Amino acid sequence: MDGDRDELVRLLQAYAAEAERLSHVFADRHGMHATDLSALLAVMQADRAGAPLTPGRLGRHLGLSSGATTAVVDRLERADHVRRARDDRDRRRVTLHYGAAAEQVGSAFFGPLGARMDELLAGYDAAELAAARRFLGEATEMVRAYRESVAPPTGG
Repeated sequence: MDGDRDELVRLLQAYAAEAERLSHVFADRHGMHATDLSALLAVMQADRAGAPLTPGRLGRHLGLSSGATTAVVDRLERADHVRRARDDRDRRRVTLHYGAAAEQVGSAFFGPLGARMDELLAGYDAAELAAARRFLGEATEMVRAYRESVAPPTGG
């Protein structure tokens, strides 16, 4: 069992490292700082989940001060990667949504990777995919919970 555990951890670390390298290639190609890309990904994920981030929540997610978060959002907004919108129910509340440029450059860069992922997944049956989904979901939650338990408290 220890050998299986060690191999899974090694493979997860290798995947995380490759994904990070790929994100750096994307950021470099599009003139983005790594923090800007992290912010954009967080905005896109939250927006697609139907729970758009406020600038404050984005800042806490990234571990940035309000001033640094504003600078990141301003840069992304200028590039049409992110747009600010007033909440319909509470006009004082601003939410962040991904912009047209983000969709366009993301699709162009990551579309071929998506096609390769579809090909890869076609080689697995439903039970294998369910086990992989369960493992990755639980591993992600476990790492998130551990990170939160060891991270310094954030203000606000």
